[in-house]
Amino acid sequence: MKLKIRTGFGYDVHQLQEGLDFWLGGIKIPHTHGALGHSDADVLIHVICDALLGAANMRDIGYHFSDKDPKYKGIDSKILLKEVVALLAREGYEIGNIDSTICLQEPKVNPHIPAMKTCLAEVMGIPEEDISIKATTTEYLGFVGKKEGVAAFATVLIQKQ
Repeated sequence: MKLKIRTGFGYDVHQLQEGLDFWLGGIKIPHTHGALGHSDADVLIHVICDALLGAANMRDIGYHFSDKDPKYKGIDSKILLKEVVALLAREGYEIGNIDSTICLQEPKVNPHIPAMKTCLAEVMGIPEEDISIKATTTEYLGFVGKKEGVAAFATVLIQKQ
């Protein structure tokens, strides 16, 4: 039996805007600003989707869920992630692990990481121990430091039997 292992990388940014709900890692985080986007703008889920799709050589989130398609307007990104996992499963891939980093000046993300891991593990059907979420600021530099936006990165490992 030959085990095929592949890696993928995802990167995304969203502008922050006052008065919007702030969704991150599948949970709503209390804050005065939320991310602006066609969907719920959950930057962490978006990078995980892109990393998973890239690892399987299945293009990116925009290819599968176009921001030009009105059916995705305001959609819960957990629905998109669940579909990405199903797409990978149809091709015989399983998730090995996910390592992600959120870049955000405020609010503080660390208190919310356990809830994010629980949510994401449930959506993807994988153990929480296979999901790493880290958070950092940019020490007030750039658009993140000026509190104008949020960025995230993810790397994933997938395997195919």
